[in-house]
Amino acid sequence: MVKTDILKKIVAKKKERIILAKQQLNEDGLKAKLKDLPPTRPFREIIGKPRQIALIAEIKQSSPSAGVIRQNLNLREVAMAYQEAGAQAVSVLTEEDFFAGNPAYLSEVKNVFSGPVLRKDFILESYQVYESRYLGADAILLIAGLLTKEKLAEFMQIADSLGLDYLVEVHDEKELKKALSLKIPVIGINNRNLKTLEVDFKTTEKLFTLIPKDKIVVVESGIKNSQDVLFLKILGASAVLIGTVFMQSDDIKSKVSQVMGW
Repeated sequence: MVKTDILKKIVAKKKERIILAKQQLNEDGLKAKLKDLPPTRPFREIIGKPRQIALIAEIKQSSPSAGVIRQNLNLREVAMAYQEAGAQAVSVLTEEDFFAGNPAYLSEVKNVFSGPVLRKDFILESYQVYESRYLGADAILLIAGLLTKEKLAEFMQIADSLGLDYLVEVHDEKELKKALSLKIPVIGINNRNLKTLEVDFKTTEKLFTLIPKDKIVVVESGIKNSQDVLFLKILGASAVLIGTVFMQSDDIKSKVSQVMGW
């Protein structure tokens, strides 16, 4: 298998999963279940505080690029470690087939972690935006490279109506242009090319200067140590999204302190 096929495979599998989900609970049924849910926790507000760099700590068991990252994932344990370490928010990978995630993880993590929880998945249809709210997400990841401008605008509108925040992820200038044209408040720069899975920190250096100062910028992928975090803090990033280096650690809490310089 050539690496460039991976995103296509993920998307194809995700489309199958959406069909199955709709068979179990259609969109109207899903919307009906959203009526009495408790309010969401503020994601944008908590990661966008001035003069500090926030941590969105990620829970993921495996990935196509790294394979199995953490054997025998204990969700409660990891969420509690992030809570005790002082993470401002948690990102939960819910994609089942390539990242060993599960949509049910969102509510489990929310029972332990008191801050906002981001659903990280491959959102392709409006159904998944409603589903995210139902599952307990406070914010969702939207990948600019996977969505047309019209789709992005539609999903953002639905999210706004549901009280969901969103992190719109870009990897190149074209995707950034698309995001900026929609007046998106939180932009994620992913150093990982989702097609080849290669990570290049220069992506951040290149794109950061093109983003207006009033945006909340989250940097994702390839952040491994306190030097990386310090560089991004000086650059002016609002938050970092870090997963692998924590999930590989035997002592997550102390690893967070070490990497974040807390």
